[in-house]
Amino acid sequence: MKLYVLSEYLQKTLPFVNKAISSHSQLPVLQNIFFQARNGKLKISATDLEIGIDIKITANIEEEGETTIPAKSFSELINTLPQEKILIETNDKNIIITTKHTKSVFQTISSDEFPKLYEEKGERVGEIKKDLFQKTLLHVLFSASIDTSRPALSGIYIKREEESLGKKFYLVATDGYRLSLIYNQIPFSLEKPLLVSARALREAAMVKNNEDTLVKMFVIEKTNQVLFEQGDTIIVGRLLEAQFPEYEKIIPQDILTKAIFDKTEMEKAVKMCAIFARESANIVRLSLKKDSIVVSANAPQTGENTVEVEAKITGEDNDIAFNARYLLDLFANIEEQDLVFEMTTATSPGVFKIKGDSSFLHLIMPIRVQTE
Repeated sequence: MKLYVLSEYLQKTLPFVNKAISSHSQLPVLQNIFFQARNGKLKISATDLEIGIDIKITANIEEEGETTIPAKSFSELINTLPQEKILIETNDKNIIITTKHTKSVFQTISSDEFPKLYEEKGERVGEIKKDLFQKTLLHVLFSASIDTSRPALSGIYIKREEESLGKKFYLVATDGYRLSLIYNQIPFSLEKPLLVSARALREAAMVKNNEDTLVKMFVIEKTNQVLFEQGDTIIVGRLLEAQFPEYEKIIPQDILTKAIFDKTEMEKAVKMCAIFARESANIVRLSLKKDSIVVSANAPQTGENTVEVEAKITGEDNDIAFNARYLLDLFANIEEQDLVFEMTTATSPGVFKIKGDSSFLHLIMPIRVQTE
């Protein structure tokens, strides 16, 4: 293998590819990046067997070939280089990186030992504009669990519903303490619900290094994988074999109190109260009365804080308590300013919506607190 490539191409690509490098794998080859020089492109791949990332960049290929190179040390070297043309070539069991003033030699592992990210792309089930894809996922990904020991909660549940106005596709995520749901009229051809690794979807949503405006989704039933293609970038993840919770049963049907408020003002209030909530299990209280929501927190060794946020309240006066982090996560992942909060009792889930938009719903389980 022998090729020339610009250092800035590698500097932009490697940080993203490295997200699929395994930090604890017992297989040495999974600590490496896969290089393949072919047809005027350098393909750079990595996998930890949970997700795989595959990116092609332009290069001047003089000799085709493939190998693997240690990811960490190679990336550190590339980050020290100025923007210039780099010569990359293999020699026996080594790969040589040559610039105008430097020469570096890395030991390699045969590409034959590197696992294939996928055998074939599988069935194309649809495509979605990149901006809609990112916005849709932004509203649900933060609610998925990062604990993979409970697979059902570490994925995004995608299902199709036939309705009078056409097909709607629901995306749902929950970690057991909160739940996000959003639907769109996406032209996907799913015949059955899918539970997709949230991690794979998160990386697919973060792809920035190409100009392709469509995200194409493929399902590979043979290997139980899902594949997202955006231009020269491919993300591969697992379809999770787990039973997703019957989330419909926990969405409250009755509403006793409804509030409309400004997200920015509420976010500021919760951040202030979170300072005082650190020593008391991160609990903040919301008191809905008249024309405001009073946000409060107290800790025996710190003190207490109360912030009043203007709101349009309808229904009964009410009180509820939440983990402040869950509220701040919600506000950080919602762009819209006018939000709606609905509740029944202090022990029932609180529901947040976007004013004028029925396609999104976020539910947070309350924290039981002693009444004073």
